[in-house]
Amino acid sequence: MLLEPLRIPEDAWSHGEVLAVLAVRDIGGLFRWISQLTGASQSRIGAAVGLEQGYVSRIMAGRKVTSIDVLERIADGFRMPDQARTTMGLASRQAAPPAAASSRRVPDAPPLQRTWRDDVRSAAELWRGDVNRRDVLRQVAFSSAGYTLPALRWFTAPDPAPVTQPGRSAVGQPEIDTIRAMTATYRQLDNQYGGGHARDTVARYLHQEVTPLLTDGRYDHATGQRLLSAAAELAQLAGWQAYDTAEHGIAQRYLTLALDFAHSAGDDGLGAEILAAMSHQATYLGHTATGLDLARAAGRTARRAGVPVLTAEAHVMEAHALAKANDERACAAALHQAEQALDRADRSSDPQWLSYFDEAYLSAKFGHCFHALGRNAHAERFAARSLRMDNRYVRGRAFNLALLASVHAQQGEPDRACAIGAEALTLTNQLRSARAVRYLRDLQAQLAPHRRLPAVLHFTGRVDATLGRRR
Repeated sequence: MLLEPLRIPEDAWSHGEVLAVLAVRDIGGLFRWISQLTGASQSRIGAAVGLEQGYVSRIMAGRKVTSIDVLERIADGFRMPDQARTTMGLASRQAAPPAAASSRRVPDAPPLQRTWRDDVRSAAELWRGDVNRRDVLRQVAFSSAGYTLPALRWFTAPDPAPVTQPGRSAVGQPEIDTIRAMTATYRQLDNQYGGGHARDTVARYLHQEVTPLLTDGRYDHATGQRLLSAAAELAQLAGWQAYDTAEHGIAQRYLTLALDFAHSAGDDGLGAEILAAMSHQATYLGHTATGLDLARAAGRTARRAGVPVLTAEAHVMEAHALAKANDERACAAALHQAEQALDRADRSSDPQWLSYFDEAYLSAKFGHCFHALGRNAHAERFAARSLRMDNRYVRGRAFNLALLASVHAQQGEPDRACAIGAEALTLTNQLRSARAVRYLRDLQAQLAPHRRLPAVLHFTGRVDATLGRRR
């Protein structure tokens, strides 16, 4: 299977021909050697290291790999021992404690012991590459295994080193407040217009404004932690935007670096929110086991942070993964725990980035769970309730309308589904959101058995005229 790790004997890495390839970073030669040793296809190699098959093919044909971030991903994907890593010019690994974020078996290779400065360098490279639209970055595919090491590092990494730096320019609370204010503005635009509206702008702001503060700023530990926390919040939003525009490999890189920043900042609340976002993405892409693990990691972190509303969020992410896995009993238990946690929550001290999580959002997640389980009556009730929402969340309303329409389609009510779907289409036309488009395309597919009905003909014609014909 593609998601199983490649089995490369550790002693194979000491062969002279392999060390010679690693010494000059001939990744094409490395991939060819791996293929010969294991019989792995280009797709299999790509899945192991989180790269698109086409990009693997170009590397094997002679394309050079110079990005440290990609080299690290390759080393981790192949589980290179220290000798191989250092030969390639990468940092060695150190063993981590055996504790894990969940009961599932973790990879044999322990996570890297990174410092916050390593994370800053990786983030600066990511943001610069994103702004410059580097092809290498866009060839990095989503991999469920790509979330294993960051989540494990979140729980097992030692306390971070002091976040202090004797840089050239003093960084204080005004600079941090500016990042948070910009993040709030970008988040509002994201909710109103979709992730594609300001994604490039957010990447440029991170590259041009936040990177210099992190790399050249002068700050003490307390200020440095607040700076990293603010940067993590904005990076998490950038990852969410990339997820919304179906750039899933890029989204994964943003979210994992945001999680590392939150760890160095000592911000458990934000860490729980990022883990929940990672779970959301994994479940959406069909990696339900990974989504479940990440949701439970988010719940554990939320309880450590002492924020009941984050605990509620983690439970609904857990429930959604369980619903996708068709585990109705466990899903119902998780939904009940989410309700209980939200009932206990004191919302007066919530951070601004948690304001979206309310009764309407919770109802929508309940609706998605029951819809996935085929419990249409329950799904309809909660989907309808989710529309009693803040109208500033235009994308969320489009999602919730599409959900309700899909429920009616599943119930054999195509006329009602088309009427509600038309409302979702009107809103989606105002958005730059691949997820909103996907939900409408899914609705189109559900209505296919009724394609000759006038209402369905009219609706599908409008969808094709607005979004373009499906290929």
